[in-house]
Amino acid sequence: MIVDTVCRLCSSCCPIEAEVEDNRLVGARRKSFLDPDKRLTCAKLAAAPEIVYSPKRLTVPLIKREDGSGFREAGWDEALDLVAARFHRHRQESGPQSVAWLRGMAADWGAPWDYPNRLMNVFGSPNTIGNGSICFVARDFAHSYTYGSMAYPEAKNARCIIVWGKNDGDTALGAAEGIHWAREHGATLIVIDPVETPLARKADIWMRIKPGHDGLLAMAMINEIIEANLYDAEFVSQYTIGFDALKKAAARFPADRVAESLWLSTGQIRQVAHLYATTRPAAIIDGNGLDMHREVFDTTRAIAMLRAMTGNLDKPGGDVLPQPIPVRNIQLRERLDDTIPPITHQYPLFNTFSETWGNQVQGCVVDAILDESPYPLKMVVVQSGNPLVTMADSRRTRAAFDKLESLVVIDMFMTETARLADVILPAASCFEKTQLNRASIRNNPIILQNAVIPTVGDSWPDWKIVFELGRRLGFAAEFPWETAEEAIDHQLEPAGVTVAELRKSGKTGLRIEETRYEKYRDTPFRTPSGKVEFFSGRLAQAGLSGVPFESGFGDDPISFADQSGEYPVLGISGSRDIRFTNSQFRTIPALLKEGAQCMVDIHPADAARQGFVEGERIGIETPKGAVEMTVRLSTVVSPGMARLGWGWGDHDPRASLNALTEDDKRSRVTGTSTSRSFMCRLSKISP
Repeated sequence: MIVDTVCRLCSSCCPIEAEVEDNRLVGARRKSFLDPDKRLTCAKLAAAPEIVYSPKRLTVPLIKREDGSGFREAGWDEALDLVAARFHRHRQESGPQSVAWLRGMAADWGAPWDYPNRLMNVFGSPNTIGNGSICFVARDFAHSYTYGSMAYPEAKNARCIIVWGKNDGDTALGAAEGIHWAREHGATLIVIDPVETPLARKADIWMRIKPGHDGLLAMAMINEIIEANLYDAEFVSQYTIGFDALKKAAARFPADRVAESLWLSTGQIRQVAHLYATTRPAAIIDGNGLDMHREVFDTTRAIAMLRAMTGNLDKPGGDVLPQPIPVRNIQLRERLDDTIPPITHQYPLFNTFSETWGNQVQGCVVDAILDESPYPLKMVVVQSGNPLVTMADSRRTRAAFDKLESLVVIDMFMTETARLADVILPAASCFEKTQLNRASIRNNPIILQNAVIPTVGDSWPDWKIVFELGRRLGFAAEFPWETAEEAIDHQLEPAGVTVAELRKSGKTGLRIEETRYEKYRDTPFRTPSGKVEFFSGRLAQAGLSGVPFESGFGDDPISFADQSGEYPVLGISGSRDIRFTNSQFRTIPALLKEGAQCMVDIHPADAARQGFVEGERIGIETPKGAVEMTVRLSTVVSPGMARLGWGWGDHDPRASLNALTEDDKRSRVTGTSTSRSFMCRLSKISP
């Protein structure tokens, strides 16, 4: 039997056809506009049955033994009663704010993000925390403060495509197919990336930029476009504010002045600026390569402004503003006590730019535990995340989680974080639960993630865990739904859509309105001025830069740059490996066949100078700590650089990249620290 659903093994949310026999998942394949023989394949999806039925799946609740000697199996009643008792105890002793809910990316950011927010808000804690300061949400914030919402690129229909800090061949195969299709049909492809990715090798122009310096390049391009009078004067005049302020700020960054510091030539910068401004329609695909850098907010704002000033915003083949689905906001944020600040209170604009994203500076969890600022956290629920491996400065993160009085983990597999837990609640996979993903409500069409098989063992879907816990905490009225379908129908009621209707449209999804372009001609941008804001009064009033980089580029964005004499190699965290999602799935044998070691890519010239050979295990060190990885000689990196594999901390604790990274110096706007680029040193390991 073939069942239409959505794969949520990563955040791409690819529509798929699941093959089910006798209530077991036996296979799955992506949907695509391409013929089957031309589609890109996903290793995770190919291994989906092995992931779902892995013998290492958590299938029953686990409670830590009183003597600390591991875990014992328990029933759901006992486990949830214990979790609820801890919630009550910490609220009575230290207030509801002493409990936090920390979310990883594995459970999606649509309805599965709304549910724990609803629970924590009615419980009285403002501390439902996501990881958006280092992944996606800081960029969404920047788009939103420029033109009201995050634009999405229509690469398939573009004549010029800039891929900026992204490699969709390892992250979003549907988007990668669109890029390849456009390239084959004559589009100019420009890739901006310090690493020679497969996409960079196919590009018409590859700009091998210095890591962390993308904002400088964006401002230089803005200046070049303005100076050459290549901007869309009509659009700028009618639909933007602050152009003169942007022009003044960009004048600080002429191409001939900044090129050398970018590892680029003046000619390259001017060529790309002219190509992008004069080839229409043009789309920019910005990605995670911009995240995890302290200047991600202003960098993304500057790139967003490139879209607008060239007239490529909300145009076919350009960057299109979404047509969100009207859904009911079920988070109940109004139930919170306004006198209790969240632990992320230092980032008020980031906390409030969206009605639903909420608090996203995960480093504040560690601060509140260790420094007890602005108050102490006593209990954390970690849902679908592995902070001991994935958060920056893992030594400090571990110290924080060691200090917690209560830790609950919701996950499919045992992780480094789960090993510290008092209670582990086994979560169902995406194939075992029906849910409404963010990708399906931020824009048309709506595509439902359907449960296609029963839950494995005694695992539960996330929605059921949250709903049952809510009822045990005394919030039965707030969690009246007995099924995911009931909750989704409630949330979709403003759209006049039901789960039953979505299932009837499973092949293509349900479109509630046709795609419209140039919507700004009829409807103002969702900004205070109703226009694209090159200058933001909201930011200026908060004492922040009204225009990106208006006071200059600031401190060196690379971590430990002031100690480069002692740490002379520029290390960067590696690109995503499509076999895995962050630290997940390294327990799956089929996914380890292509290599089960954490590699560090080193240029052959650097390896020869230090006496390293292919396959040798070496040490890598920063002021924060040291790791060991296996050498792979490669010219994908420049001399003087090293690209380090990431996400391997569960599989091999000696190779946990975040032992090297820092979370000390954060953006004033988004709380983002530079954990992607850092100075380090390489050394042989003594026998």
